[in-house]
Amino acid sequence: MDQSADYITEEKRKALEIELEDLKGPKRKEILASLQYAKSLGDLSENAEYHQTREDQGKLEERIAKIEQILKSSQTVRKGGGDVIEVGSIVIVQKVPTESRGSSIADAIGKNKERKTYTIVGSEEADMAHGKISNKSPFGEALFGKKKGANITFKTPSGVVNYKIIDVS
Repeated sequence: MDQSADYITEEKRKALEIELEDLKGPKRKEILASLQYAKSLGDLSENAEYHQTREDQGKLEERIAKIEQILKSSQTVRKGGGDVIEVGSIVIVQKVPTESRGSSIADAIGKNKERKTYTIVGSEEADMAHGKISNKSPFGEALFGKKKGANITFKTPSGVVNYKIIDVS
């Protein structure tokens, strides 16, 4: 799997297709109706409702174009399942304290029992609050292509962070 390519999961593709259908159908009709109403109010140069509706129309068309581009240029991936981390993989990691360099990694992991589960997704789906990490983020790049048991290190704004990969599915 090419890490530099754009990916989306099947679920995200379906969600985008549904959103696109809604934007092109009911939402477009709604904006056009609002635009006709605003035009009927008279003088367009001082018609705030008309200008707001035109702005809304521009945002709608921009979103439609963006979704169409994502659907056209992104490869759809299924959930992971292999032992190598790629887009769609679910990864369980455990932070390894950086001050533990003098002691063994096993000792360091024993002290820090907090494990986190992440799903590697394309950049369009990234949502750290829900454990979805972009394959193009520093963390995602560090994980990509690794296997269970590997240690990874990457830079963050607050310094270098070390993790051990506990499981991959």
